[in-house]
Amino acid sequence: MYKMPYYTANNQDEVIAFMHQNTFVTLIGFDGEFPVATQVPVKTIVDGGSVKLIGHIMTKTDHCQAFKQNPNVMAIFTGAHAYISASVYENPAAASTWNYKTVQAKGTIKLLSSAETFAVIKDLTDKYESPEKSPAAFHKMDDEYIQKHLKAITGFEILVTQLDHVFKMSQNHSVKNKENIVANLEKSGDILAKEVAKEMKKEL
Repeated sequence: MYKMPYYTANNQDEVIAFMHQNTFVTLIGFDGEFPVATQVPVKTIVDGGSVKLIGHIMTKTDHCQAFKQNPNVMAIFTGAHAYISASVYENPAAASTWNYKTVQAKGTIKLLSSAETFAVIKDLTDKYESPEKSPAAFHKMDDEYIQKHLKAITGFEILVTQLDHVFKMSQNHSVKNKENIVANLEKSGDILAKEVAKEMKKEL
């Protein structure tokens, strides 16, 4: 990673909060010949001094087979990002850049049993579908339907052994430059650019 002191969070709580907010990750493994990757939602659990990622994948896939062979994986969490034009700097004769936030969580993956996978799916569904109000609530699904689809799914738990991050939001620039960058991003029609502006304003 492109790691510089001024592009890092003050404490791990900020990193964990970012992971909670950006749950759709790119999960990467290695099958012995090539990297394999898939995009999946995960739940980040902090238990004492350990961090775990919980989720599920389709069983008959190259990445599931790779995870069986090699438990070493990496999950990449990505937030809003945007092009930063040097044209708005106090001295515009400089290189433009890109602002972004990302976390890389390395660890070991454990594939779960059918019963454990059931619990993972229920927990995920209950998070996004109100058990009390939603017609798509987990408990409203037919058990035969659930069991049929569970056969094609494997839950997983990743014990995170290393967390790295880059929160690059023009921290190395003057206040005036940052104000100009924010104003320029806010005028953009790009939703992600506006999100980056919001992130930068928190530090102004």
